[in-house]
Amino acid sequence: MAANGSSSTKNKSSNGAGGKQPGPSAEQVLATFKRMRQEQRGMASKAAEFEMEIIEHSLVIDTLKEVDPSRKCFRLVGGVLVERTVKEVLPALENNKEQISKIIDTLNTQMQTKGRELTEYRERYNIRLVGEGDEGQGQSTTSSSDTEGGGSKGGAGVLVS
Repeated sequence: MAANGSSSTKNKSSNGAGGKQPGPSAEQVLATFKRMRQEQRGMASKAAEFEMEIIEHSLVIDTLKEVDPSRKCFRLVGGVLVERTVKEVLPALENNKEQISKIIDTLNTQMQTKGRELTEYRERYNIRLVGEGDEGQGQSTTSSSDTEGGGSKGGAGVLVS
């Protein structure tokens, strides 16, 4: 009988460990959601910064195209002002502009991916933003029927300000 009692104790302890897996707490869900949103905002900020650099490059390129190619030109390279000619600087600026455009495209792709991840995360944990429930009352009835079936996934949901 002692053997039976010890085996049932092992089963209970393994079941208890399985009970801890349902998911993260509301605070953890909220912290992860806020971190993901902050990452997306950081990407958007960086993309906007690069857009401004593209505009600056375009202005300088347009100005230099109208200037004599042998004219003296100064360029800031790594914090050092370097004297060059227009014909040396213009191709470098155009190349920089192309590279920045590629970076912006990459950032936009990453932002879209992060947006999809955020949407999936919101749906998985039933996260609602403040003011969101007021706008979509008609939508909330259809989404509530979807979340009722998936109650084991999301639980009570989280409200984010």
